[in-house]
Amino acid sequence: MPINITMPALSPTMESGTLALWHVKEGDSVAAGDVIAEIETDKATMEVEAVDEGTIGKILVAAGTEDVAVNSVIAVLLEEGESRDDLPTSFEATAQSASAPQDKGRSGSQITKPHPEEGATIVAAVSKDEVPVPATRTFASPLARRIAKDAGIDVAALSGSGPKGRIIKADVEKAMREGVPAKAAPARSTGARPASGMGAAQVLALYEEGSYEIRPNDGMRTVVAERLTEAKQTVPHFYLNLDCNIDKLLAARAEINASAPKDKDGKPEFKLSVNDFILKAWALALQQVPDANATWAGDSILYHKASDVAVAVAVPGGLFTPVVRSAEAKSLKQISAEVRDYAIRARSKKLAPHEYQGGSSSVSNLGMYGITSFAAVINPPHGTILAVGAGQERVYADKGEIKTGTFMTVTLSCDHRSVDGALGATALNAFKRMIENPVMMLV
Repeated sequence: MPINITMPALSPTMESGTLALWHVKEGDSVAAGDVIAEIETDKATMEVEAVDEGTIGKILVAAGTEDVAVNSVIAVLLEEGESRDDLPTSFEATAQSASAPQDKGRSGSQITKPHPEEGATIVAAVSKDEVPVPATRTFASPLARRIAKDAGIDVAALSGSGPKGRIIKADVEKAMREGVPAKAAPARSTGARPASGMGAAQVLALYEEGSYEIRPNDGMRTVVAERLTEAKQTVPHFYLNLDCNIDKLLAARAEINASAPKDKDGKPEFKLSVNDFILKAWALALQQVPDANATWAGDSILYHKASDVAVAVAVPGGLFTPVVRSAEAKSLKQISAEVRDYAIRARSKKLAPHEYQGGSSSVSNLGMYGITSFAAVINPPHGTILAVGAGQERVYADKGEIKTGTFMTVTLSCDHRSVDGALGATALNAFKRMIENPVMMLV
């Protein structure tokens, strides 16, 4: 009996993804475990394996297709002795059929190989040579749909200039410049603006044509925008800040790095950064004040046993927050190596979902850019995020004496639902004690 190959879920929250590439074609023989396709989410590109041996009888979703729903059928595998005549006259799929592909670049492969699961609801019967589509469907590229949605334009009212009447980006932009037929009522029938603010049409109307370059948002930028908008709208932030004297930390760091063993080429085996000390100190502070190591879960609060601290890593087009698990139990050398590895793989989108999901708090450091202080947006479901500024030489008074020292301003953003003001202040002061006396991290 033919076997359905379905779109796998790479994480518990994944709803859809892009089928980036097929490694096989119809008629190819495959064995269990062979890589047959690559799929992309907003965060990563990963490989899909064949679930059994057989022959690729039918590919239902073309390479490059975006927004393919999890558990929808993407191909059919024929077992030994079966032929295309054994293919069913209807295929299983979930909520909606994927739209035709839009050309786009691809990221590198990730060596995490999820196995597809068989899914779900039967849709209308079709011939063996056609992918099932709703009878009333409007054909439009994913990019055209996205721009039309932002502009409040109903794509069903437009005439497509693409192949077989397909609506493409140029059709939507023409409608934005020249207007649309009367039947094309705005998708936002209430007249309200989208949650993201002004739509594309309203923004473009403010600027002279030709004075700008349009760069459509990719999946990562779209998800980052949605999550941070949700965070600011739903998480009641409050902010605490204080200054830390890091003279002892800088001295300890210089001494440790100077004593690092050398490899065969004479290079140090490790080099600690200030951020490694910060991550360790914050992880220990959350252990000293365990009630601050919390996340809001609607009808309850989760108090975490380990300090799983995420570190913000900037990448082109967005941000990754890989999580250092049980950071309180790791040495500074271990933390340094792990963060360095995360940063390298994040920039090529080769992190697996379990490496950037979860955690209870985050650290975001902009000190290397000369930023002296800032307040970071909490990354749900985290309860806190620590924003770190650059070290500055300052003049200060100490028991009546005027001295100079290097100070670093840190700002703790707290979710008031799970971390109250006094609790956040207690945790931040625990951090300050350790960052100003780094020897305490070894106790």
